[in-house]
Amino acid sequence: MNRRATTTARIPAQATSSPLQAHQPDALRLLLTVEEAGAALGVGRSLMYELIARGEIQTVRVGRLRRVRPDDLRDYVTSLTE
Repeated sequence: MNRRATTTARIPAQATSSPLQAHQPDALRLLLTVEEAGAALGVGRSLMYELIARGEIQTVRVGRLRRVRPDDLRDYVTSLTE
């Protein structure tokens, strides 16, 4: 009797949550990584760094880390429609 085990793909809970709430599902995160901010906008890491370098998206430094405030992402999106 050779039975093949059937498996179903499971999507991790984190993959279905918003990038703005990836690590704290019950509370809005105060700072996002550049990658998380890019995911929230639907753009890649390289484009995010270009937008930051051009001054279109503001960032803050936490030690050596660069982080993006969700309000700064909203400001950027708002500026696109003006």
